[in-house]
Amino acid sequence: MIFPTDPRRRATWRWGGALAALLVLQSLALAAAFWALANGSHRRAIEHALADDCTFFRLTPPEERGEELREKLARDIHRDRFLGLFDAKGALIAGNVARLPAETPAGASFVADVAPTELPGKRIDQARVTVCPLSGDMRLLAGVDLDDTEEALRLVWRSLLLGLVPGLVLALGFGLVAGRRAARQVDTVRRLTERIMSGDLTQRLPVAAHPDSFGVLCAHINTMLDRLQLLITDMRGVGDDIAHQMRTPLTRLRARLDRGLRDASTAQDFAAVADQALVQVDALLGIVAALLRLRELEDHARRSRFAPVDLATLVDDACDLHRPLAEDRGITLACDLTPVGTVHGDASLLMEAIANLIDNAMKFGPPGGTVRVVLTASSEGPVVTVADDGAGIPADERALVTQRFYRVRTDREGAGLGLSLVKAIADLHGFRLRFADSESAVSLICTR
Repeated sequence: MIFPTDPRRRATWRWGGALAALLVLQSLALAAAFWALANGSHRRAIEHALADDCTFFRLTPPEERGEELREKLARDIHRDRFLGLFDAKGALIAGNVARLPAETPAGASFVADVAPTELPGKRIDQARVTVCPLSGDMRLLAGVDLDDTEEALRLVWRSLLLGLVPGLVLALGFGLVAGRRAARQVDTVRRLTERIMSGDLTQRLPVAAHPDSFGVLCAHINTMLDRLQLLITDMRGVGDDIAHQMRTPLTRLRARLDRGLRDASTAQDFAAVADQALVQVDALLGIVAALLRLRELEDHARRSRFAPVDLATLVDDACDLHRPLAEDRGITLACDLTPVGTVHGDASLLMEAIANLIDNAMKFGPPGGTVRVVLTASSEGPVVTVADDGAGIPADERALVTQRFYRVRTDREGAGLGLSLVKAIADLHGFRLRFADSESAVSLICTR
């Protein structure tokens, strides 16, 4: 046989050869076990018959043993039994065996050549015999002719060969085919990983309409690759957004510093420039902190700190926290809370989400307006609604406002990360964020 020189094809042959060898060894082992069982079964049957003869003649009175022995031989129509009754000196008393074997091992049966006296034309025959002592200084030789046994074993052996040869051929064929198929499947995965490592994340494994175990594995790998591609795309998008969002404030900061340093002539002027620069730096640090916060929320390990949270108490604390700021801005903060029991979550994160919603309502609502915070119970679970007197978010932008750095066209404040944080916290808890159609209201539905 000529083996391929290509390493990949050699690997395929090794897979097929290994599986074929395993199946061949299994077939040979089963054949050997069957042969051993058949051989052992014949031997056990003979030894059982010999033991019965010894027991029978031990229980038979000495004066009746000769007659009983002749009756047993008369009933042996197949002439495959050997029985011989001998005295202490080895002289034949009765039976169809001329003499005892030269060597008579004690205990178990053994194969020996016997000299039959009632088989015309046959002086020597091979039999499995046993010699057992009897009372009255007598010994009994009991044996069974092995001709029929050997013929039966030869029949078993021929049957095994007839079944084993096709079985070995099938094992070799199936092993090579199955091994090569498995090697091709593994090679498909290997080629896919090579393309992915080269940067092509669009590659996927083929999955049949009715997949087998390997097809199910391929489907799971494809799902994993979909998730990986989504995360990498999201990461690239975040990097682009960060570069875009940070470039403008950094450019503005540099321009102000340059102009301020050129125009400043006194210590007070330099201090004013520094104060303005610190305000811009704080805004940039706030953007970075918000992004790090979003990354932390995407790690679901935070769920290990979840515990029962009294939602009414938490929303009431958020209202108390924002009332002084609302009074300073001339905004009425109205909180209507209904006890709704507890939810399972992180209290600090839920407080942050509700605080962001209240901050947005106070920031983007009309001056001197009213911000309403309502906690109610519904069939879906507790609902926290924050509403203001403004026009609300346009319907065509509601799916976009939860993306990083996205700001409504009328919004010129902030970095566009507030609602992204709220959405990340809601997703972490399995809650839903809903925007009202007829008013400027955002609802956090805390599904139990």
